[in-house]
Order: sequence, then structure tokens, then C-alpha cells
Amino acid sequence: MEVEPGYKHTEVGVIPEDWEMKRLGEISEFITSGSRGWAAFYSDNGALFIRSQNVRGGTLDFEDSQFVNPPNGAEGNRTRVNLDDLLITITGNSVGNVALVEDELGEAYISQHVGLVRLSEPKLGHYVCRFLSPSSPGNRQIWASQSGQSKPGLTLRNLQEFWVALPPTDAEKRAITEALSDMDALLGELERLIAKKRDLKQAAMQQLLTAGKRLPGFHGNWDVKRLDTLSDIRSGGTPSTADPRFWDGDIPWCTPTDITALNGHKYLSETSRMITLHGLKASSAEMIPAHSIVMTSRATIGECAINTVPVSTNQGFKNLVPFETIDVDFLYYLLQTQRQGFINLCGGSTFLEIGKTQLAAYLVRIPSEKEEQTAIAEVLTDMDAELTALDQRREKTRALKQAMMQELLTGKTRLK
Repeated sequence: MEVEPGYKHTEVGVIPEDWEMKRLGEISEFITSGSRGWAAFYSDNGALFIRSQNVRGGTLDFEDSQFVNPPNGAEGNRTRVNLDDLLITITGNSVGNVALVEDELGEAYISQHVGLVRLSEPKLGHYVCRFLSPSSPGNRQIWASQSGQSKPGLTLRNLQEFWVALPPTDAEKRAITEALSDMDALLGELERLIAKKRDLKQAAMQQLLTAGKRLPGFHGNWDVKRLDTLSDIRSGGTPSTADPRFWDGDIPWCTPTDITALNGHKYLSETSRMITLHGLKASSAEMIPAHSIVMTSRATIGECAINTVPVSTNQGFKNLVPFETIDVDFLYYLLQTQRQGFINLCGGSTFLEIGKTQLAAYLVRIPSEKEEQTAIAEVLTDMDAELTALDQRREKTRALKQAMMQELLTGKTRLK
């Protein structure tokens, strides 16, 4: 395939002619990794021990920290981490994650799951880290090097042979890393804002759904009610998979996977599988009218969604069809606060499951007036809408960052 004038084909794709290709081993002082046996030196304090779970998204994350009292001699000296070292995960499910040591860590060492690259020119660290990070042009060669392997992993030889495309000037390298760093900063701000909003929502649920705080204008009593006095509780079932007449119809059939796929979002509008009317009648599945609540009741307990269309479910659900006096959104939020109580109903069982009789007798407190239920639900729904908008903004920002990486790290867009 021909390329535009001023560009050339390389091992990492098409780049400008004035860019230089270097192997990682050519621009590194040395490349090493930890070795097995460090577990014998684990301690509650001492030197920081950097494992694969600490290398995340271009930065180091020590929320899950391990410490060691390091051995004397060559092993300790060889694997000690310095400022500006580049760390790459080389084994396990997170192979290819990259992070730069940007802050003084004091005494710190790497595990056998982490490769250490000490660049000959430390100022290259930020750029090389970006070039090899996940979703970048350079990271693809990390995955290509593992093709055909039954278990993910990289060797030190792999690290040495990875190619890096280098702009001709330090100014251009710096401009690229600064642009991508700005995107990371924006993503970080969004992550912190989302976390804060989620905490505020949890606090609001705790107050509003327990009458700890009443909304203006409401003063009536709250009542203790059984769940079967608030809703019609219906179960699910699975048609025989051996009979093709029961499947690929026009009735949505919900499994727990459909609920987890919502990632905490409130509404269920479609399912991955469908059944026929024959399948519905030939099984214990029941039709659940729209604007009901489908809730997992087996293994994973208490995951809820409001179905916006009529659905059926498999036997891993107990589904609640609210009575006229109950606001469905309020009941949805209330059930979310009861998960531990539902799990306690399964005490002593090796396989967690809530029976219909147990759930029917479960007691909750609710406002006696439906108007107060609706008002509480509206407050929490507004908070959910704000979180959804922030989630969408974060996803768009991530997509923009990926597009920028493809443009900037291959020279399609030049920053000078």
C-alpha cells in the first residue's frame, strides 16, 4: 500500500519520514525483572514491593500495597526501582500495562511479574510510557509478541525488541506527552467527580430511604410492610433448550448476565435471548409486565432493574410487580438497600438463593403516602441521571484520548 509523501512504513505503522525507529533495548541502560522467592521477605512494613496490580493506566496505584524486608546482595540491588524507571507487567492477566516512576518512592523493588526498563535518557520516559501504553500504536506489538502462547506473558528479550517511534525533537516529544497528560488529567477529574457524586447518592439513599431525613411537606408515618403486601412476587423458569420451538421468539427472556451488563444502570429494555409463547407456556417462566422490578435471587443476590418492556426471566430471579399504591422507582431504590438483608435470608446455605416464601415475608419500612415515595424516587432519579451524564462524558473523553494517541503517536497530527 502506498503512503503519502513524507511518510514511511514501519513495524508500528505509517509514521513521518523524519521520525526515527529504535528498539527499546537500544535506548535503555538495562532491562530486568524480579525473580521468585520474594514471598519469604514479605512484611507489614519496610520497602515497597511493586506487583502487577500496582501498574495501572500509565501510573502506579498503591491502594493495594505490599512491603518487604529485601535480601542483601545482587537480587536486591538489581531489582530496586529508581525515579524515571519504566515498569511493564510481563505475566498474568494484565500483561502490557505500563507505568512511569514519576515520584520518589523511597526504597522499592519489583516482583517477578514486572519488567523494569531503565532508559539511557530519563527524559524519554514520559514519551515511551505513552507510546507503549494500552490502546497506543506501540502497545499492539506487546500483544502480537504473545500470539500462539497458551498463557499470557513477556520475556526480557521481548521487551528489548519492542520498537518505539521517536519524533525528531525533544520539543515535539514533550508536546505530545503534555497533550496526552492533559487528557489524563481531565479523565482523573471526571473519575473523582463521579466517585463524589456516587458517595452523595449513597448518603442520600441512606437518609431518604430510612426516614432519617424527610423531604419538605411530608410528615406522615412510615409503615412496616411485608414485601408481598407491596407487590405481586413472580418467579422465572427456563424452557427446554433441546426444543427449538421454545427459542428465538419475540418474548424477552432475562438472565443475571443481562442485569450485570447494565453496570448499575436502572432500566432494562432488552435481553440477549428471546423465547416463544410455546416456551413460556412449557416452562415455569412468567410474564412480568413493564414497569416492574426484576431481581436476581440465586448466587448473586439482590441485583435489580426496572424492565421498561414486558419480559420473562429464568429461575434465578424473583420479580416484583408493584401494586397501585407503590411507586416502582421508590421500591427499586429501597430494594437496593436491602441486599445484605436478603443475603442473610440465605444463611447456612452453600448456594445462596432466596425462596419466594422467604421474600414474601421480608419486612421493609415505607412512607404511607405514595406521594412521598414518588418524591424520594425523583430525587434519587435526578442523581442517577447526573451520574449517567458524567459516565457518558467520561466514555467520550476516553474515546477522544484514544483517537489522539493514534494521531499523535504516529505523527498523523504534528505538534511543534
